Amino acid sequence: MRKTRNPERRRFLKTLGMGTAAAGAAATVGHITLAEAETAPAKNTETSQQYRETDHIRTFYATLRD
Repeated sequence: MRKTRNPERRRFLKTLGMGTAAAGAAATVGHITLAEAETAPAKNTETSQQYRETDHIRTFYATLRD
């Protein structure tokens, strides 16, 4: 018995594969954009939480020099 070819099935599988690839690409682009947003430098403000050399830090550095 010979199987008949079903072009609709092939078209469905091709569309399914292309849809999966497009969804993966969209997820990757969204992830990169989110990662860039998280690593963006903070705006310079007077109450910034950037590095400050406090007495505690100076004491720690002093222990490293000994």
